[in-house]
Amino acid sequence: MGLSETLRGRAPWLILGCGAFIAILTMGPRSSMGFFVGPLLTDRGFGLETFSFAIAVQNLLWGLGQPFAGALADKFGMVRVFVVGLLFYFVGLMGMAYATDPTTFTLSAGVLFGMALAGASFNLVIAAFGKLLPDSYRPLALGIGTASSSFGQFLFAPVTVILIRETGWQNTLMVFAVLMLVAIPAAFALTTPRPSKSAPAAPLPQQTLKDALREAFSHRSYILLIAGFFVCGFHIAFVTVHLPPYLADQGVAPIVAGWAIAMIGLFNIVGALSAGLLGGKFSRRWMLTGIYAARAVVFLVFILVPISTVTVLVFAAALGLLWLSTVPLTSGLVALMFGTRWLATLYGIVFLSHQIGAFVGLLIAGYGRVAYGNYDVVWWLSVALAVFAALIHMPIVEKAVVRAEEPAPAKA
Repeated sequence: MGLSETLRGRAPWLILGCGAFIAILTMGPRSSMGFFVGPLLTDRGFGLETFSFAIAVQNLLWGLGQPFAGALADKFGMVRVFVVGLLFYFVGLMGMAYATDPTTFTLSAGVLFGMALAGASFNLVIAAFGKLLPDSYRPLALGIGTASSSFGQFLFAPVTVILIRETGWQNTLMVFAVLMLVAIPAAFALTTPRPSKSAPAAPLPQQTLKDALREAFSHRSYILLIAGFFVCGFHIAFVTVHLPPYLADQGVAPIVAGWAIAMIGLFNIVGALSAGLLGGKFSRRWMLTGIYAARAVVFLVFILVPISTVTVLVFAAALGLLWLSTVPLTSGLVALMFGTRWLATLYGIVFLSHQIGAFVGLLIAGYGRVAYGNYDVVWWLSVALAVFAALIHMPIVEKAVVRAEEPAPAKA
């Protein structure tokens, strides 16, 4: 019996625990990038647009790399991709600490960091859970994988503020880099078997990657999921990176911004776990519609009310409930419609749209702030996009595809 079979049958909580550990450590530094804006602008003389462009590249390459990392994980097993991704993460963070010019900073914070996230973030953790755990665990596991990344955000945000204040931003990045090496042993608990040609023949022909891609892209609901996740990425990247400088513009203390990012992460633990559990009982498309509609309301209220410590923290808590609760629902719909054989790849493509949205949001925010002196355009655009996303999830067909080789499912 192979390692993955042993883990699958005997220790599901070991799989969940190690996956959660990786998600916490990999998402923590990524969600804390906004706290490095001020120190880098002061010490290195970078402009806000330089920082924003590098993080936009990071998000774009994270998205572009995700389908390829997913395909490699589907074909060769998860652990190899995790280990390589964590090593890239280590090098990227160290590069950020020593970057002295915009090009080097973009290569480290943008290119290497983005490739690292493609190979070692919570997306692959979720895909590994889908492959290793039985169906009865899947709704909870998808929520745990997403909530763990949020706990990383909750944990790292105030810690980052304190570390930067006490040890400096360079040492903080170096500490984060070492943590990536600490995460490597946990990746071996997520070992998945490589498909074996000598395995007993399946009752139905095995679907190839080419067939899976053709099937997915001919399915309207999959295209709608891709479009909706673009909006999620726009929102999350904009708020994660630009909420601290936006609050600084409003005269809010840095520690309040730190706690706001932490509050988003804390409340997203509740939101993500709830979405994972409820997604197994209720309509995922209607839940997604409700989440995006609620985001529109939260953004609108935040724009219109006066800024204070209380309103910032209430905004953070409300947005946290809606933050990554889209992930277990979206990935769950992909698994429902197309199965788990190519889940890492197909969800990776959906996530690419998420990161394109992040890239666009960061560019608009960074250059818009420089051009107009404020973030007003991006906040109002966030409201409009949330309404758009709520509407396009309504027509999604929430059922498994019927393949030519398969008989139609019997009616209950």
